[in-house]
Amino acid sequence: MDERQRARLGWVKQYMETNDAGLVCRRNGISRPTLRKWVRRYDAHGADGLTDQSRRPHSSPRAKITNEIADLILDMRKTRKLGCKRISNELLRLHEISLSPPSVQKVLNRNDQKFLPGQIRRRKSSKRYSRPIPGDRVQMDVCKIAPGRYHYAAVDDCTRYKVMGLYPRRTAANTIRFLERVIEEMPFPIQRIQTDRGREFFAVKVQEWLQEYCIKFRPIKPRSPHLNGKVERGHKTDLQEFYATQDIDDPELELRLDEWQMFYNWHRPHSSLGGKSPSQKCRELSEKTPFWDELEAKYDPAREPIREQHYLTDLAIRKLK
Repeated sequence: MDERQRARLGWVKQYMETNDAGLVCRRNGISRPTLRKWVRRYDAHGADGLTDQSRRPHSSPRAKITNEIADLILDMRKTRKLGCKRISNELLRLHEISLSPPSVQKVLNRNDQKFLPGQIRRRKSSKRYSRPIPGDRVQMDVCKIAPGRYHYAAVDDCTRYKVMGLYPRRTAANTIRFLERVIEEMPFPIQRIQTDRGREFFAVKVQEWLQEYCIKFRPIKPRSPHLNGKVERGHKTDLQEFYATQDIDDPELELRLDEWQMFYNWHRPHSSLGGKSPSQKCRELSEKTPFWDELEAKYDPAREPIREQHYLTDLAIRKLK
């Protein structure tokens, strides 16, 4: 028996001898509730009841992380190699569980899963940039998912609002269909489309379609995917968070892609936006966003000729003018 147990036993014995709780409390400098607690425990369990007991609750109905949630987190880390931010997004999308990245990281730390194997460190010199107005520049690219499955994506440089589509081939006709979808689904007018130098973007029909809608065409230099970095990173997100959980041959894959686009734009927090979703960023900048008629008035078709896919030829033609 330690000193605290001996002291408590002394309180109980004094009370049993005097039957005066006030006297015992004044002599020992304790409160009446404290004395009553130890007397009840002594009556119920004897001297063993005077030991300290754990104050941990028997059940925690408000606890965020249960054993089932911890198992989901560890499974996503081991099978899909996801970081804490992506795991947090996947818990919300697939299981409707709202859990912050720091909470996810605590679970990983407790299970010795602090770092991903071969984790890539960011360069210290890297700088983020974004256009100041929604629709000022929209990055567009195509990614091959599987044979006969081409993933088109368009990402707004300012708000990261994203439109996606799945097509069987990478052609000019499918590019125009996707552009029509981008015009319809993006909640702001588009001033410029930025792409790599793929043939599907340089088709004359595609460029004429852009001219008809008063949209400027801005292809990037060859071998410079970093200039289209936002849509390139968007492809990685789609592959790791969406296609990794889907059956490519599912006949309802396009419907699932629409659901993923809805989640991405309206619910998924974006680190470059300070934890806001793209739709929240759009609402913040709505007063600064111009209207279509304003952009059409500023568009000069004489300064937007048909571009050549071959970079050196295109550059030479531009210098002649």
